Amino acid sequence: MKDFAALITALDQTNKTNLKVKALKEYFQTARDSDKLWALALFTHRRPKRKVNSTLLKEWVTNWAGIPDWLFQESYQVVGDVAETISLLLPDNLNTVAKDKSLTYYIDQLVAIGELENDEKEARLKDIYRSLNRQECFVFTKLMTGGWRLGVSQNLVTRALSETYDIDKSILAHRLMGDWTPDSTTFNRLIIEEDKSDDLAKPYPFYLAHPIENEEVKALGQPKDWQAEWKWDGIRGQLINREGEISIWSRGEELVTEKFPELVEMAKQLPQGTVLDGEILPFKNDEPLPFALLQTRIGRKNLTKNILDKAPIIFKAYDLLELNRKDFRNISLTKRHNQLKKIIEETDHNNLHYSAPVAFNTWNELEALRKESRNRKAEGFMLKKKDSPYEVGRKRGNWWKWKIAPLTIDGVMIYAQKGHGRRADLYSDYTFGIWNNNELVPFAKAYSGLTDAEMRKVDTFVKRNTKEKFGPVRTVKPELVFEIAFEGIQESKRHKSGIALRFPRISRWRQDKPMQEANKLSDLQELLEKYG
Repeated sequence: MKDFAALITALDQTNKTNLKVKALKEYFQTARDSDKLWALALFTHRRPKRKVNSTLLKEWVTNWAGIPDWLFQESYQVVGDVAETISLLLPDNLNTVAKDKSLTYYIDQLVAIGELENDEKEARLKDIYRSLNRQECFVFTKLMTGGWRLGVSQNLVTRALSETYDIDKSILAHRLMGDWTPDSTTFNRLIIEEDKSDDLAKPYPFYLAHPIENEEVKALGQPKDWQAEWKWDGIRGQLINREGEISIWSRGEELVTEKFPELVEMAKQLPQGTVLDGEILPFKNDEPLPFALLQTRIGRKNLTKNILDKAPIIFKAYDLLELNRKDFRNISLTKRHNQLKKIIEETDHNNLHYSAPVAFNTWNELEALRKESRNRKAEGFMLKKKDSPYEVGRKRGNWWKWKIAPLTIDGVMIYAQKGHGRRADLYSDYTFGIWNNNELVPFAKAYSGLTDAEMRKVDTFVKRNTKEKFGPVRTVKPELVFEIAFEGIQESKRHKSGIALRFPRISRWRQDKPMQEANKLSDLQELLEKYG
């Protein structure tokens, strides 16, 4: 555990990529294989299931430290992280029996705790904390509570592995994806050994696009060298049929096969050894439906006929990654699309659609078409170089997303709450209201979009103009007006305004505008009628 705690400290204390890679390489070169495997699992979101209730954990630590509940809460509000708060509050006399056990040992201890009664859990947990120093206590608590915020992407881990073991990054990225756990494999089998009978369900690493602004598009060169496709608002996914086994993966590396039974049936008609990249879209009457309908599927354990009927979906395919078990990613986009179109035509299934390229001759012509995006329920265009391969991760040059400007509305800040991490002592999470007659009705929450300097000014305002406190939330004097940007809008019975926004964030602080001039609920309802 000492080595892993040292790794976490090293990763947490730098923002420099090369130093993070160096720390990871040193760990992979020296740690035992079982610990390396668990480290990979933790960095790729395969944390062991939570075995200790957070409420009980806070209660136990409060008792051990001999402090009142309110002091724990106040400490948490300052620190902004439960695990760090706990590690700081643990009394010094608790850490008395130093041991140097492995990361795997402590994860095994954590799993074993789950089988105990609460009083036994508390005693066992206290014994574990006795064997750890304060930094190790923090790391162990993180294993229980989750929420690593270390700036370590899977791409960074893959790079470190590649440099350590001299294995191509794309191969390692492929091996790290899929439905593996430390209980189902070994480090050697997952990373080192060549596996000719590779997991049939494994997806390829996704290729991601960078955003591009209007003035940058013409700098891309000749329009004839580029392919434009509508950018749809759904769930990015890969559809896999290998030897009759169907798998559907989201971009977040989640296996979502069971959520889309219609796509499973459709995929059985694809040629064997096929992998398609595309968008899972709610779709009916030849047009996309609101994204919220997809969430009704993802959020349910059991899909009833009623849910399936209310949220019909399609797979809008826009790339071919594999055919007849042959990797197509290094073939040009144009050739991949020609083959993709042929597969879709031969499959001829209502749930499989082709993302056809948009015809255009000039950038100005494409810009005019882009203005139709919202009417087509699209977010803008994807621009792809016709001769480009399908790459790994977010690379500049060959794929760009040219999105339309977001919708905006002016709201008044009415509630504020402290943030987390480096914002733990700043009021940085805000709730905004909009006028309904003489009342401000809450309609959106946002925590991004302000500069650090602006956030400090808002924080000062909140502290000086608090009207009421409700736990960590403060009701503030309604005065500050902000322009809120968002990508979509839909009706919602769960919100007091009757409306929910998609991806709300602050686009600017309207210091030029008094609160009386903020938008009205009727303005939001007009946007709902037009774009909902």
